[in-house]
Amino acid sequence: MATFEIGVASADDVALMADWAGDEGWNPGNTDAHAFFANDPGAFLIGRLDGEPVACISVSKYGPGFGFLGFYIARPKVRGKGYGIKVWDAGMARLKGRNVGLDGVVAQQHNYKKSGFRAAWNNIRHEGPSPGVAPPAGVSLVDARSIAFDRLAAFDRRFFPEARDSFLATWISLPERAAMVAVKDGRLAGFAVMRACRAASRVGPLFAESPEIAAALVSALAAKTGATAVAIDVPDRNKAAVRLAEQMGLKPSFETARMYTGPDPAVDYAGLFGVTSLELG
Repeated sequence: MATFEIGVASADDVALMADWAGDEGWNPGNTDAHAFFANDPGAFLIGRLDGEPVACISVSKYGPGFGFLGFYIARPKVRGKGYGIKVWDAGMARLKGRNVGLDGVVAQQHNYKKSGFRAAWNNIRHEGPSPGVAPPAGVSLVDARSIAFDRLAAFDRRFFPEARDSFLATWISLPERAAMVAVKDGRLAGFAVMRACRAASRVGPLFAESPEIAAALVSALAAKTGATAVAIDVPDRNKAAVRLAEQMGLKPSFETARMYTGPDPAVDYAGLFGVTSLELG
């Protein structure tokens, strides 16, 4: 009889999960897994059938009350056999009592609703050639790694439900990426990271107090990294962000449903032009 066991993933397992995400067409960043693992090492669960990895999930904890679910994958050869739901149940048990978010493919919304999730908005990936936009007058763009980390973390916290310092410190520091902030009148007015991926370079997060600053950050990051094509997961609840993506000539290519088990987090949605990661929120 086949033996199915679920356990905490190793660092190598997390890299394998990122490869599986690539196989699904999700276009993960080339070095994203390192930041994912640093954020919450116990968050990654992997299911093994007779010792072979066949299913996975990530269930990251943030602060005392928030969690984010991602990387929910069953390999094609075991789909429909109940292994995926076993991994799902184990993951949800780890986040019991928290408001849990996820970005799920739209076709699976009905299944997530059965597990207590409700739709909040959709994130629509927009892709296309890198724009060329200069920053507005009075705004300077500098490397995010040159900014005191407490300032950067405080700015990030405006747009994310809980502090995520360990993740953020790793996210801006990994190879094959660049991170920049916009400074206006001595304060932070924007923050963005662009990382190399299997296909178009992905931008996330993209936080800014105006569309003009957001566009300038994308342009500067593309110039810095040499990216010729970019992808941004744009929340459709921010109409200015959708308009900006269209104005930059980016086209919709992929869509997920952002869902929560509790209320929408109290963050600055007007400044949220691109979510950080579909895997960790």
